[in-house]
Amino acid sequence: MRYGLLGEKLGHSFSKEIHGLLGDYSYDLIEVAKESLDDFLSAKDFAGLNVTIPYKEAVIPHLDLIDEAAKDIGAVNTVVNRGGKLYGYNTDFYGMEMLFAHAKIDPTGKVVAILGTGGTSKTAYAVMKKLSAKEIFKVSRSGSDGAMTYDELYAVADKVDIIINTTPVGMFPDIDGCAVDLSKFENLFGVIDAVYNPLRTSLIIEAKKRGIRAEGGLYMLVAQAARASEKFIDSELALSSIENAYKKVKSAKQNIVLIGMAGCGKTTIGKELADRLGIEFVDTDDEIVKR
Repeated sequence: MRYGLLGEKLGHSFSKEIHGLLGDYSYDLIEVAKESLDDFLSAKDFAGLNVTIPYKEAVIPHLDLIDEAAKDIGAVNTVVNRGGKLYGYNTDFYGMEMLFAHAKIDPTGKVVAILGTGGTSKTAYAVMKKLSAKEIFKVSRSGSDGAMTYDELYAVADKVDIIINTTPVGMFPDIDGCAVDLSKFENLFGVIDAVYNPLRTSLIIEAKKRGIRAEGGLYMLVAQAARASEKFIDSELALSSIENAYKKVKSAKQNIVLIGMAGCGKTTIGKELADRLGIEFVDTDDEIVKR
């Protein structure tokens, strides 16, 4: 029996590395095509799963029991197999709540716009209600299911204090995309992007350029993974486990790039930095020669 992440395309995922830091169990990235999802879940050949795009809602009919919080949200991102019965939970709620605390963005009394209408959007909506947001706008391209369109959002942009992106726009490998035009929001206080790869999406970079408090989704990913791990092993993890895993993954995923004229010391300084920080040194001159 194994643990792992269930999704359709998982080339962007950091989950295997994170769970390797959190628990002593084998964890795999399990890519399953939509037409094979029913057969995979019916086989129950797993001990526990995290669930990501696009299956956070699709797994629900296969579950024997669903945690009340997950049922209220309408999305499940953690499934545990206990004696052949599948139990569903939403640990994204905890992850999103922890992300806001980590980013020091308080939605109390604020107007929040949530981009996207999938499972993570539903979780973000529930978290914003708990944290006493004044008003919550759901936003999608089609404007269906009670959401407003982006044009309708821009029409009330001056009212929006916080934006939460729950769409995959800007996610690796299509990293140039930006979920929304921030130039239209004059009173924006904070931006949260659930995308964690890259660590700083175009949306986060643009927000920081404008002096807006902003944070990507890595802390949420680690926090929800820790809560999922607790469900897997039926044991509570210390908060320090989240902090340590977050710092290690963040350190491993971010780079320092040195640019400058020939002979200015890029190679010398780069090798010294790599040695002190314990990371790989790459010289683009050498890479060009290899090609």
